[in-house]
Amino acid sequence: MEKIPMTAEGHAALDAELKRLKTDERPAVIGAISEARSHGDLSENAEYHAAKERQSYIEGRIAELEDKLARAQVIDVSKLSGTNVKFGATVTVIDEDTDQKAVYKIVGEDEADVKLGKISITSPIARAMIGKEEGDVVEVAAPGGSKSYEIVAVNWA
Repeated sequence: MEKIPMTAEGHAALDAELKRLKTDERPAVIGAISEARSHGDLSENAEYHAAKERQSYIEGRIAELEDKLARAQVIDVSKLSGTNVKFGATVTVIDEDTDQKAVYKIVGEDEADVKLGKISITSPIARAMIGKEEGDVVEVAAPGGSKSYEIVAVNWA
């Protein structure tokens, strides 16, 4: 069974979503199904079919979250250090074509949010940066063509 790396915050967020689905969403959809059943003929009951579809989604998501949490490898970023880029690092890069500066934190797949500067460990830019140090230049295959970034800082905040 393959481990899934994630930060403590990412693990807590998945755990909170799982608890919400089990304690709020699941009982609500069960109530909606029983309410829709009371309206009679189920073959033409749109409320019933919508509630059953929602229930299917919720049960699937619960199973997915339970699997991910069971395989989670929680990495305490506060205990990491060094000059090499690895999981949990906050990396400052400069685009060599545009001289634009960007800051990315390398996190687990479920935690990634580019708007917040968090990129997945499996993203092309993160894979290119892993193992590199400050001053190294990385080539990233992007949809618009190859991009070059210089790593200017590696932090562990």
